Amino acid sequence: MKTQLLARLLRRRLNCHSQIKLRQKSSGVSSQVLPESADHGVTTNAAIGVKSYSEVPGPRPIPVLGNSWRFLPFVGTYEISRLDTVLWRLHREYGDIVKISNMLGRPDMVFLFDPRDIETIFRSEEKLPHRPSMPSLNYYKHVMRKDYFGEDAGVIAVHGENWYKFRRKVQQPLMQPKTAQLYIPSIEESADTFVERIRNIRDQNLEVPDDFLNEIHKWGLESIAKVALNVRLGCFDDKMADDSDTQQLIDAIDTFFSNVGNLELKIPFWRLFNTPTWNKYVNALDTIMRITQKYINQSMQDIEAKGVECTAYSSVLERVLAFNDNNTRVAVTLALDMFLVGIDTTSAAVASILYQLSQNQDKQEILVKEIDRVVPGDAKLTSKMLDEMKYLRACIKETLRMYPVVIGNGRLVTNDIVLGGYLIPKGVQVVFQHYVISNSDKYFANAAKFEPERWLKARSEAHHAFASLPFGFGRRMCLGRRFADLELETLLVKILKSYRIEYLYDKLEYRVQPMYTPYGPLKFKFTDRTVT
Repeated sequence: MKTQLLARLLRRRLNCHSQIKLRQKSSGVSSQVLPESADHGVTTNAAIGVKSYSEVPGPRPIPVLGNSWRFLPFVGTYEISRLDTVLWRLHREYGDIVKISNMLGRPDMVFLFDPRDIETIFRSEEKLPHRPSMPSLNYYKHVMRKDYFGEDAGVIAVHGENWYKFRRKVQQPLMQPKTAQLYIPSIEESADTFVERIRNIRDQNLEVPDDFLNEIHKWGLESIAKVALNVRLGCFDDKMADDSDTQQLIDAIDTFFSNVGNLELKIPFWRLFNTPTWNKYVNALDTIMRITQKYINQSMQDIEAKGVECTAYSSVLERVLAFNDNNTRVAVTLALDMFLVGIDTTSAAVASILYQLSQNQDKQEILVKEIDRVVPGDAKLTSKMLDEMKYLRACIKETLRMYPVVIGNGRLVTNDIVLGGYLIPKGVQVVFQHYVISNSDKYFANAAKFEPERWLKARSEAHHAFASLPFGFGRRMCLGRRFADLELETLLVKILKSYRIEYLYDKLEYRVQPMYTPYGPLKFKFTDRTVT
């Protein structure tokens, strides 16, 4: 009895705004105050064969700690960095729908391993779909830095009307297919610099250093800065110090991502007091804001000096200003969001693609032949060239199928809905397990094999449309998808025009950090090719 009373008390302390005055005071904040478990009030409807929510299979919670103990160090069995293996295990033990209930300080989670259920969610989405990711970032934007962001807090970790209004302000200058193509010269310039950087950092064995992922991060940062602000950061300058703005920004973004998983999945004590993890997280975000704001201010000064106009050479900052009557807050917030999530995501994708090509030399050579055919010599890239390279896009799609940068995302159910034969009540968080689905032989033949051909029309292999969604779907699909595609395609063309890629060591494992990236030294061997 005492144990149950303690559990109730602890949950109320973590869940109730009024009792602990949680850090969620704005309408834009993802507060999600829910009952202890959503099992209540839902009964089996035998007439239509729908089972109750209480019957959804999943690991059983224990008194006081519920299922939160599973994410604790030492005693827990769910290691956040190995969520990929945890998800496979849950799927094997419980099936296509799994409930993780009684999580302290957060709503129940229902994991979906069937693309049909994911389609059901997406097809029934309302005007304001709630993507319950990063409540810690939501709080940072809406409470800690509300004086800065106000009602225009961006699209990352923002929900409801605030998200909808902001997206409407930026989607036209960002989402049009031809808009991204205007940035090919800028992105190509960053890619050329990176190709030369590879040449300069190789050792006598033509291998790059163990920390090559940091070099990829530099490319991602340089590319984003060029697109968003039309500034060159000098990420590959030989004399760049460890305490330079560039390296500080890369380190801060890494700290942000390495701590967000702990804040979101472990017991959220940060809602009660400033934990060490929370302090590191906030310091990282403050650093990101401080440094990016410095470069944004420089770019704004240049824009003000020449006047705002939208041309083929305009940065994203200029373009958004032009579309929003010089609303600097909207433009600046979008630029911040691009820096925050646009570096680690594309960098993780690049690392995975290079690794897959290094392990599949036959596929690499097919791709090189396509590139040489479409891009002769040292010709400058055009959108027409990129459109012609179907195998290039197939290689990217296949890598992101096998190793999606984000292994799962989800929605907060806003209305009762039937999934997998169970009635799921509103207020539950459903999580789409893309990684497990897209690596299952049930949905992709020979799923463990790298086969870009499966994405070509000539092959026309049938698979469920929602079995692989690396950029999401629907209203909350990745806003920067076209830019990410362009960056990946351009960089791969430039690297493969110059080098043959090999990896001569033991097979790399992957870790959730929280981007799904190769874990270990990325000592790729880059052997010069003869330009044709």
